[in-house]
Amino acid sequence: MGRRLWITTSVAALLWAGAAQAQQARPNQPADDQAATVEDVVVTAERRTSNLQTTAVAATVLSGQDLENKAVTSLDQLQFAAPSTTVQNFGQGNFFNVRGIGKSEATTAVGVGVITYRDGVAAFPAYFQTEPYYDIGSLELLRGPQGTFAGANATGGAVFITARNPDFAGINGYIHAQAGNYSDIKLQGAINLPLTETLAARLAFNHETRDSFYTITGPYRGRPGDIDSNSVRASLLWQPNDALRVLWKTDYNNIDLGGYPADPALATNDPFTITSNGPNEAHDKFVRSSLNVSYVFDNGMTLKSITGYQDGVSRFATDLDGTSAGNNTFYDQLDEQVWSQEFNLISPDQQRLKWLLGLYYQYDMATFPAKTFPTAEYRIGFPENVVDIYLWGDTPKETAAVFGQVSYDFSDRLQLQVGARYAHSVSTNDDVYTTYPQFGIVLFQDDEVEDDKLTGKVTLNWKVNDANFVYGFVATGHKMGGLNAPNLYQPAQTFGPEDLVDYELGWKSNLMGRRLRTQVGAYYTVYQDYQVNIGDPQYPQISRIQNVQGDTTLMGLEASAQGRFGPLSFDVAASWSSSEMGDFFGADPRLGRTGVCNPATGPASANCVNIAGNTKNYAPEFTFNAGVQYAFAIGSDMTLTPRVDYAHIAETWTTIFNNAALGDRLGARDIVNVSLKLNSGDWTWAAYAVNATDETYIAAINSGLRYAGPPRQYGINLTKAF
Repeated sequence: MGRRLWITTSVAALLWAGAAQAQQARPNQPADDQAATVEDVVVTAERRTSNLQTTAVAATVLSGQDLENKAVTSLDQLQFAAPSTTVQNFGQGNFFNVRGIGKSEATTAVGVGVITYRDGVAAFPAYFQTEPYYDIGSLELLRGPQGTFAGANATGGAVFITARNPDFAGINGYIHAQAGNYSDIKLQGAINLPLTETLAARLAFNHETRDSFYTITGPYRGRPGDIDSNSVRASLLWQPNDALRVLWKTDYNNIDLGGYPADPALATNDPFTITSNGPNEAHDKFVRSSLNVSYVFDNGMTLKSITGYQDGVSRFATDLDGTSAGNNTFYDQLDEQVWSQEFNLISPDQQRLKWLLGLYYQYDMATFPAKTFPTAEYRIGFPENVVDIYLWGDTPKETAAVFGQVSYDFSDRLQLQVGARYAHSVSTNDDVYTTYPQFGIVLFQDDEVEDDKLTGKVTLNWKVNDANFVYGFVATGHKMGGLNAPNLYQPAQTFGPEDLVDYELGWKSNLMGRRLRTQVGAYYTVYQDYQVNIGDPQYPQISRIQNVQGDTTLMGLEASAQGRFGPLSFDVAASWSSSEMGDFFGADPRLGRTGVCNPATGPASANCVNIAGNTKNYAPEFTFNAGVQYAFAIGSDMTLTPRVDYAHIAETWTTIFNNAALGDRLGARDIVNVSLKLNSGDWTWAAYAVNATDETYIAAINSGLRYAGPPRQYGINLTKAF
């Protein structure tokens, strides 16, 4: 705690001291010339373009340049650039949580909690999250339930990522080349092509190869940790007049991560030196297309259509015991197709009563195909007593929803907003099999659950003056129930939906002549029938989701600021949270698998544990991140810009049992990134170090296995803009 406080205080002092020094620079110049103001930031998640500082949402908004400055190249690094955010990457599907809410189970059976949108289309739920961030226009991370606009399952938040669009500003783009340690090679680029006066195209690509961080002994298979990532994107914009706009984008990704090596959670050895006698594979191939059409009528009303199609294949194989002593392995292949369609009808902005209506439909077919994986090569050299687990079957989901929001301006400073969403959803396990071929056991499931729910939000916005905006709202959220697949110790079972009520207050300001922008917020959230996953170290990929009987509560404070004082710019964000699980008895499989554990009444066996009052998993008490840079002018057309970013995520629990003796505690991490950029006209040379202090930390713990976070990576890159 003392070290954390010292670092936090030192960074804050550095930021304010630098701001004061920059403000005093060039005293004979007019104030407007001494320092540039912080640029306005807009959010689009609520289907209108609005200023972040006058929108009632807790959000972190990052431009493509911000992502580059902070070394955020994929979802994994986003947790070090936004408060209240954690990402546990352990292979097929990430545990992505905001305020401790999101996904904590590797299964298609349950909603993700934090929904990711790519160019207006809800992306694959939880799987296929390894896509790199390249040629990005903006990223909006919204915290708290987003039921009205992002869907009922967005109980923790939503992420809206928009790739750069084509434009008519002539031929332009960039080319980027990078070389680093671990034989890292990256090539990236984009080109914008105005084809006619009404048609423009943009092409972008990203390629990266890198050697593994790990030294592995044992008769393992695959290329554990080697990266070969390839992505391309094509975009077309057709704008024949001011009223009609048609934007089409298609991405293709072939991302081979080589597998996710891991060893037991309680191991004390170097996490990058492990033994394994299992297979290793983590390979995603997927395509996504979106078609955004908007038409503005003569009266200012706008009709929008957003059509999405996604198709992907994910192959995963791992050593379940994380050693060369045991013989437990897991294989699966996921084939997933998602079709979606959304319509919006939006009133003009310049009127006292504003409204929006929306329709949404999504069909998600997730298939685990039979007898296609593993291939024969994985079986060569393995003992006959290897314990294999295979999954196959179809798990389709279908959702239809209607939503809307009405805003009424009582005056030019006071506004009331009311929003609601009604959704009907169906989740099916269609001929799903869990097989244990060495035992001759095949478990079967054919079942379906349906869900109907109305959620809503009421907001009061007050623009105190031109520099201060305050808001308060009450929102409800909902995540549908689902189906647990059977395993050796549990028959197929359903689990119920969860509901929440969220209360939030916020204050946003523009200070010091718009050189400093701040956001402060508080929240209190009550969950009923909260869904929890109880992982089994022997079968980590087989979920057991149950509902907590009592209320689960979360509360917290979040604060952030961005400043620019001439050549000095900085950003800082922090969060504090407290959580408490409701009354619930859960059977911890690590303490035994016999006896009956009643979730409401408790012990009938030694492994039945009361979690009432425990801290919510993946909900760190404290997070902090800050970045500072200073652009030194060298001559008339050259700048040298050093930058330092620091992020702290406090320790957190990885299961609801909060049992440190069994490896449930994920330690705190303090990550420092540094860069030095030399810019001269269209050329930028840069040297960088990510995790510059080479901190060894565990990034994820899942069902008895630990996964190491990346060590120090450093290198140089060159970018040419044109």
